[in-house]
Amino acid sequence: MSEEKFLQVSNIHKSYGSGDGLQKVLKGTDFSVAKGEFCVLLGPSGSGKSTLLNIIGGIDSADDGYIAINGDKLKDMDEKALTIYRRKHLGYVFQLYNLIPNLTVKENIEVGAYLSDNPHDIDDLLKTLGLYEHRHKLPNQLSGGQQQRTSIGRAIVKNPDILLCDEPTGALDYNTSKDILKLIEEVNQKYGNTVIMVTHNEAIQHMADHTIKLRDGQVRKNIVNDNKVSATELDW
Repeated sequence: MSEEKFLQVSNIHKSYGSGDGLQKVLKGTDFSVAKGEFCVLLGPSGSGKSTLLNIIGGIDSADDGYIAINGDKLKDMDEKALTIYRRKHLGYVFQLYNLIPNLTVKENIEVGAYLSDNPHDIDDLLKTLGLYEHRHKLPNQLSGGQQQRTSIGRAIVKNPDILLCDEPTGALDYNTSKDILKLIEEVNQKYGNTVIMVTHNEAIQHMADHTIKLRDGQVRKNIVNDNKVSATELDW
C-alpha cells in the first residue's frame, strides 16, 4: 500500500429513506489521504461531509464502495472487529464536547487512555493542551474552549492513527476557534496523527495539507496545498 493511500475512500455511495423519500447523500465519493496529513472536508450544509466522516469512522456504513485504512477495508470487518478497530485506531472530536460531568479534566482524558495499548503520557499531554493547571476541575468549571481542549485530549491520548474532527470549532467564538485550530495543528505536528476535519469555514482550508471540496455528495475539488499557513494567520 503506498504512503499516499494510507486512507482510501473509494466510490462511496450513501442514501437514506426509500421510494419518493429517497435522499442520495453521497454519490460516488473518491479520494485518498497520506499518513500524517491534515485533510479538510469542506462544503456547505447538506454536502455530505459529516456523513462521509461517520463512514470513515465506522459509525455509519456505505451502501456501496469502501473505506480502507492502511489496506484494511472496514466493510470486511464484523461488528466486534470494527469496535476494536475504532477503539484502537480512531480518535473523535465533535462540535459537542460529550465530557463526563462528574469526572475531572484529567479523569475525562484518562477514559481515552484506558482504550489504548500505547497511550500518550497524560501529564505531558495536559501540558501540550494547556490544561495542566486545570486538571482537577470538573467540566462545568471550564470555558467552552477548555472543554473542547479536554475532548481533544481524550481523543488524542489513545495515540490514534486518525483524528476525526466534526466541526470542532462550530460552537466557539472567533478567538477560541483559532486557539483550538492552533492546538489541532500542534497535535498533528507533534504526534503525527492523520487529521480529517469537517468544516464549512472556507478559511480553514488554508492551514491544511489537503482539501476535499464536497457539493451535493460529490468531490468537486481535490486540492493539495503547497503554501499552507499556520492557524494563527487565519482570518474570517
